[in-house]
Amino acid sequence: MRNIVIAGNWKMYKSNSEAKELVEELKNKTNDIIKTKMIVCPPFTALSMAAEMVKGTNIQVGAQNMYWEEAGAFTGEVSPLMLNQLDVEYVIIGHSERRQFFGETDETVNRRIKAALDHDLKPIFCVGENLEEREAGRTTQVVSSQIKGGLAGVEGDFSNRMVIAYEPIWAIGTGRVAEPEDANEVIRHIRAVVGSTNGPETAQGVRILYGGSVKPDNVQALMEEPEIDGALVGGASLQGDDFLQLIKY
Repeated sequence: MRNIVIAGNWKMYKSNSEAKELVEELKNKTNDIIKTKMIVCPPFTALSMAAEMVKGTNIQVGAQNMYWEEAGAFTGEVSPLMLNQLDVEYVIIGHSERRQFFGETDETVNRRIKAALDHDLKPIFCVGENLEEREAGRTTQVVSSQIKGGLAGVEGDFSNRMVIAYEPIWAIGTGRVAEPEDANEVIRHIRAVVGSTNGPETAQGVRILYGGSVKPDNVQALMEEPEIDGALVGGASLQGDDFLQLIKY
């Protein structure tokens, strides 16, 4: 049985004081949440503080990005060793905004995934199609290519070491949400692709989330689908009440 994961991607929001306030609220109101895995991914500036605050709780912390080298002249980047020192457990890799605005490719996503796994960090590996690709009927082709590219050379069963997130680009921050049945079908396809690359046990064990304008008023319909194992949440994770509603669902 795959446990549910609700991960909050705070993107480039929340000052340190605002992040501290939100983490404190989540800590105080989730002590009774056991079965759902909760992850918060603050900006780099708040990572250390957040990781320290959630020690001893059932909340885990993830970074929003990571470079594949351990050290070097890579201005503006953060290495896996740096994340290890902060007690960060997860790292978002391949988010569409990184691909769209910062030139991420399947190759660089793959290098980041391998580096994360080599340093005991758990990737939240994002894939998804844009609106043009969706309207052209290329959704499964696009996500298949992204999955295979991102997992190239990743061997063995990674089901307990990685989370995959299907985030259709046209639904991120737009208020548009994939129909639950459609999202479920794409995630079923992703699971089949993982099965072809890493075997059926990995495919059945890996948790695959849906992301794209997930909110309290649509989470139930999405989570009722059998292949959807949780949500990677953007805007709703910035409001304590909204995020808590998603977690407690």
